[in-house]
Amino acid sequence: MKTRSNKGFTLVEIMIVVVIIGLLAAMAIPAFQKVRASSQDKAVTNNLRQLSAAADQYFLEQGRSTVGSADLVGTNSTQYIKNVATVAGEGYPTNLTQGVTLTATGVAGARTVTYNN
Repeated sequence: MKTRSNKGFTLVEIMIVVVIIGLLAAMAIPAFQKVRASSQDKAVTNNLRQLSAAADQYFLEQGRSTVGSADLVGTNSTQYIKNVATVAGEGYPTNLTQGVTLTATGVAGARTVTYNN
C-alpha cells in the first residue's frame, strides 16, 4: 500500500503566493516610474542650469546676447562645458539668447523641461 507524502506546497498555496507577488509588483512599478521620471527631470534641469551659466559667462566675456551651444560645449579650451550628457533622449536648444527661458524637449519621448535663469 502506498502512502501519500504531505511534503511540499499545494497548487492553491502557490497560486496565492503568485497573486500576492503580482499585487506587490502592481503597487511598486508606478512608484518606481514616478521616481525615475523625477530623477530624469532633475538631471535635465541641471544640464539646462549648466548651459545657462555657461551662456551667461559667455555673454559677460564676449559682450554678446546670443550664442550657439557649439561655442559652449566641447573640449576646446575656449568652451565652458566639456559635455552635456543626455539622460532620457532629450534635445537641448542649439542657440541660446540672453534672458530667454531654456527648454529641453523630448524628455523620455514625451515631456518638456524648462529652466528660468
